[in-house]
Amino acid sequence: MLVDHFPQLGLRLRTPRLELRLPGPEELSALADLAAEGIHDPEVMPFVVPWTDLPPAERARSVVQHHWKRLGASTPEDWGLPFTVFLRDGTVVGTQEMHARNFAISREVHTGSWLGPRYQGQGIGTQMRAAVLHLAFEGLDAQEAASAAFEHNATSYRVSGKLGYQPDGLERYAVRGLLAIARRLRLTRADWEKHRTVPVEIDGLAPCLPLLGINPGAGLTPDPG
Repeated sequence: MLVDHFPQLGLRLRTPRLELRLPGPEELSALADLAAEGIHDPEVMPFVVPWTDLPPAERARSVVQHHWKRLGASTPEDWGLPFTVFLRDGTVVGTQEMHARNFAISREVHTGSWLGPRYQGQGIGTQMRAAVLHLAFEGLDAQEAASAAFEHNATSYRVSGKLGYQPDGLERYAVRGLLAIARRLRLTRADWEKHRTVPVEIDGLAPCLPLLGINPGAGLTPDPG
């Protein structure tokens, strides 16, 4: 079976409302369809790379290509987990990615996400970020998690605030030919512990550990609930 060769396919994160996992072909197609419908107000751009400015068909294809590229390029020293986010009834609602470089040394992860517009404003964004943070801190023994959002992205800041992130400086980007200021945010293990309110279950982690740069014999307890 393919999962025997690529165990990340068997990794599951579950919250009371959601399941996060790598999608099958038809589920990836549903995610691409969701992106084609539009993700945000076209007057603002929440992404450093303005991929959502592409026409709908190209935007959908870019979702598929990004997913395959992230998985195909993943190594223990530079890995990514581009989870698709599902409601418990199987509906595809968005994507939540977590990635890291030299995680065995840095113990730091980075996250990014998007949701289809009709699923925004319902608390889903908080639960899906909480799921990957639980994977990072409880499952992988991370020490810090980093994120960032442009100054106009109030929704992202609200989610980060609920989960305990603290300001970590600014970054300046050129987006659509204009200056865009992003606020960096950082979450320590101690602050995560103080703000963890969403119950998360992890299944299928143990066989993934070597591919995420972790020595299973180093005292890490796999598959915590």
